[in-house]
Formats: sequence, structure tokens, C-alpha cells
Amino acid sequence: MKKHNFYAGPSILSEYTIKNTADAVLDFAGTGLSLLEISHRSKEFVAVMDEARALVKELLEVPEGYDVVFVGGGASMQFCMVPFNLLKKKAAYLETGTWAVNAIKEAKLFGEVDVVASSKEDNFTYIPKNYTVPEDADYFHITTNNTIFGTEMRYDPDVKVPLVADMSSDIFSRPIDVAKYDIIYAGAQKNLAPAGVTIAIVREGALGHVERAIPTMLDYRTHIKKGSMFNTPPCLPVFSALQTLKYYKQLGGVKVLEKMNLEKAAILYDEIDRNKLFRGTAKEEDRSIMNVCFVMNDEYKDLETEFAEFATSKGMIGIKGHRSVGGFRASIYNAMPKSSVEALIETMKEFEKNH
Repeated sequence: MKKHNFYAGPSILSEYTIKNTADAVLDFAGTGLSLLEISHRSKEFVAVMDEARALVKELLEVPEGYDVVFVGGGASMQFCMVPFNLLKKKAAYLETGTWAVNAIKEAKLFGEVDVVASSKEDNFTYIPKNYTVPEDADYFHITTNNTIFGTEMRYDPDVKVPLVADMSSDIFSRPIDVAKYDIIYAGAQKNLAPAGVTIAIVREGALGHVERAIPTMLDYRTHIKKGSMFNTPPCLPVFSALQTLKYYKQLGGVKVLEKMNLEKAAILYDEIDRNKLFRGTAKEEDRSIMNVCFVMNDEYKDLETEFAEFATSKGMIGIKGHRSVGGFRASIYNAMPKSSVEALIETMKEFEKNH
């Protein structure tokens, strides 16, 4: 039976990425050595890193004055790296979910944090609107997609202060106006590569303005200067990221990916709204096209476990909702084929018919 991988992260990767990575684990670039044992200083791996950084710039149309770095520690490390490098006195944050809460907690170690708006009182089911970002803030931080609660900001905000974004779960899913941002960062394990590497797109002019001493490994300038090779990088995830970037380019780029993602999300949300057993949890105008969250309607709550088991029997893997929310979550990242979304829809229809 075909398995349909709806895990939220680590998550589905393209067959192109998996096959090429598997081949390189056996023989990397014709060296007769495994990717797992190759020196990161070898000319073959330096070429991988250089091409990966160049393809990020090409696919996202990164303007002059920005650099791309691959670093460790996940997006969670970026929660402290951003304020370490940018926060002088005060930063503004938008609180839209668990990861935004965690980013705010870390930033408070470095200075004043102004939470300009929050949807916490409504269990993060919407993206706050009509907030004011203080013009004396050193930067404004947003989390563009909230994997646990299924909300997404599918736009680049217009603000008068430097903008920073955690795009871990929706990077490469839509065109981005990179010029509006000072830093964009993303853990790789949702739309790019296996866990173990994080991408950061950094405006070089934003750096070097804080008075505090920054540990070498947490200073973006270290990684820019050394081409992401200051320390030994996670070679396998970087190689896998390059394969994914090549695959995205072959498909036609980010605009093509966005069209595919919108189509997948539309048919799944249509079924959730039509099906008598289910309802979506996020406000309609803020629904994520990456993480589709839904629950059983109140009168059918007792069927939740039965549906989870039924879906698993049909090959639907990883659709259980996050423990803090419950219900179900279908993560339909870039690598998710439309056929898998259609299989989930058929499963939902069959379960409805049975009840």
C-alpha cells in the first residue's frame, strides 16, 4: 500500500532529493567515498555549498547586499541569534503561535520586547490585524506560518522598521520580497532537507551595530565571511537541500510551487468545509496552505480515534494534530503530490459515508 506522508516535520521530501542523496551516501560525486565521510573542505563539497547558496538567491530573487548562510541549531537557535545580532534596546514581535512565543522568550534575554499583538486568547486561530509597530523598535519579528495551529501570513508586511521572519515551514512556497527583510531564517526539515541545517538570508548592512560582544558561532558575520564553512557544516542535509533546490528550479521556480500549493490546499479545505464530520480550526482568511488543521464536529467527537485508525489503514501517515491542539493536521508542503491530498479527501468521504 502506498504511504502518504503528512508529517509536520521532519516531513516529506521529493523522490528526486531522496534518490540523489541516497546515491551520494554510497558514492559522492564520483569520489568513491560516501557523502557521510567526505571532507567538507574537499573541492567537491565546497562546490555543493556554493551552488546551494547561489540557487537560494536565484529562486528567491535575493537582491544585492544580502548573503545566504547555512548554520546549525535549527530555527530555535535563530531565536537567540537574531536578537544577539540586531537588538540594541527594543524589538517588536507578533505573537501568532508556539514558535513565536519561544522566539519572544529568547529575545527578552537581550532587551525590551514589545508584543504588538497576539492571538493567544483565541488559541492562535487567526493572524492579528491592525496592530502598530513602534517606530523606535530595532526590528519587527514575524512567524509567517504556524505549523501547530494552521495559520499563515501569505504576504510581506509593510513596516517602517527592519523586518525579520521565521519562515521555517513555508519558505519556497511563495514569492518573497526579500528586500523588505533584514533577516529571513528557516529550519530545513519542512520544505528543504532533513533536519540538521538552517538557512538564513541576511542583509549584511544590518550587522555590526550592537555594542555587546557576540560569541563567534552566533555572529552572522562569521558564517558570511567563511561561506558557511567556519565549522564543519552538516554535509548531508546541505547536499539534500541542494537537490531540493535543483528540483524546485526544474519545476519552474517558486511561482509554480505556489500555484501547486494553492490548488492542493483549496481542494482539501473544500472537503473539510463540505464534510459533515469535520471543521477547520483556523479562521478562513488566515488558513495555512502548508499545514491544514481540522477537528471532528462536536457531535462526532467520539469518532476521532476511529477516524485516525481508519486513515492510517488507508496509508495516511502523520495526520494526528499536535498534542496541544488535538484533532488532525495534514502538512502538505512543496514535496506533497496532489494525488496524496486527493487520497486523503477520498478517505474522508468514505469515512463520512460509513457514518
